[in-house]
Parts: sequence; C-alpha cells; structure tokens
Amino acid sequence: MKRVGIIANPKANKISSVLTELLAWLEKRQITVVLDEGSASLGVKAEHAPEEKLSGLAELIIVLGGDGTLLRAARLPGIHTLPILGVNLGRLGFLTEVTLDELFPALEKTLKGEFIAEERLMIQTQIKREGKIIGSHRNLNDIVINKGVQARITRLDTYINEQYVNTYQGDGLIISTPTGSTAYSLSAGGPILYPSTKALMVTPICPHTLTNRPIVIPEDFRIEIRLESENEDVYLTCDGQEVFALQYKDIVEVSKSEHSITLIQPQQKNYYQVLRSKLNWGI
Repeated sequence: MKRVGIIANPKANKISSVLTELLAWLEKRQITVVLDEGSASLGVKAEHAPEEKLSGLAELIIVLGGDGTLLRAARLPGIHTLPILGVNLGRLGFLTEVTLDELFPALEKTLKGEFIAEERLMIQTQIKREGKIIGSHRNLNDIVINKGVQARITRLDTYINEQYVNTYQGDGLIISTPTGSTAYSLSAGGPILYPSTKALMVTPICPHTLTNRPIVIPEDFRIEIRLESENEDVYLTCDGQEVFALQYKDIVEVSKSEHSITLIQPQQKNYYQVLRSKLNWGI
C-alpha cells in the first residue's frame, strides 16, 4: 500500500499531535497521504481532498476519532472498496478497535498485508410518503424510529417480507445490523450478534406489551414499517447522526445494502476481547 487516506475528527483528544506524528511516520515509509478536507483547520501540512473523493485517491483509509467518526466515514461514496483501520481517540470505541498505543504496530502490519479483514453488513433505508421515495440512507449500525419528547405511544405496523408481524406500541423500534447490536439495540434489551452474522434485528423500545421481544431475521429479508400514529412527533434516526421527521402513514423500508464495508482487525485481538474490555465483563 502506497497511498493512505485519513479521516479525522477535528475535535478528538490530541488530534493535532497524533496527526503530526502519524504523517511523519508515513512519510518515512514513502507513503502518500491524503487528508480529509474537514481536518484542514488543524493546520497539518498534507494534501487535502473532499471526503467523498478519498476512496478514489487511497488504498487504505485510517479513521482517527471515535465510533461516530467511523460511522460517518462508512457512508461515504466508494468507501466500500477499501479496508478501514479505525483508531479510537474517543471513549468507547467498539468500531475503532485500535488504541493510540497500538496505532503504529497495527499500521506496520497492515501495510504489509498482515491483518484480518472483517466484512460488515450495511442496511439501506428508504422513506416513502404517498407512494414517493422522499429519503434514502445507507447505514452501518442501525436505524431508529422513536417518538419526540412530547409524543405519546407510537404505533408502528411492521411487516417482514410482506407478512404482517406486529403493531409495536411503545417508544419506538430499532432495526440493527450485527455491528449495531452493541449500540442502541443492546441498551433496549437486544442480543449481541457476532459481527459476521448474516442477520438483522428488530428491537422494540420500551414496548407497551412486555411480551414484545427482539426478533433476529435473515439478512436478505425486507422490513417495512408503517407509522400509524396521528398528530405525533416521530423521527427516523440513522446511525445516530441523520434525523428525518416522519408523518402519519409514512412507510420506512429497510433491507440489506448492496455495499458492505471492510474493517481491519489487528491480528492480536479478537471480538471477545473487545467485548470484555468495552463492557467490563468479569470486573
């Protein structure tokens, strides 16, 4: 690998010093670096390019920040064609598995091709209103349909492969990938799925009927959710970053995306180590 793209969170802890050290390290190895335009304000000397063009200029993407930064990067055009090394400069870091102390040893092995590549499923979401598509989103973690602060119980008619499943009444509904199983779905009582599991999850949020439990379905099943709550503030949130206001009778369709992304996992780590560390198991 001779060309590396870097996507950095300008607000991350010690980001300027980390970037400076990283660029010097890569320059010694004659690696060309392209930095996302959003990091230009940091004053680091490097070639800059708009995020949406990085995939065409690099062979590897390094994400410096937290899981939010990686989730944002995962939605960029063409990013599915490149391996992504996530470096955690945030707090939790389920997706950005590499710590700052591990950065250079992990990068050394990555540039030599000594790494485990994990393909992560993504979902495609469409919002339909009166038969027309008014929004489309591609996401790595999840989509959430939930009520606003003043709204009462939401009613969501849910279908899987055009078969009626249930009318969920409560605070909302989460449709999650295996990657997103350790995010909001976990807090709502959903199971943890191994990242390579070929499945999707439907998890109710604070259901009015306590016997409503999460459902795990095959990855190629299609989910349709119809908003049946009138005069309520209800929102669709994608990966916790993109928010869309829904209206009565809107339809949200969720299916497996044609694109996935590839995350680099250091050879010295495995998923269970990450779970033990991030969830404090055994402490």
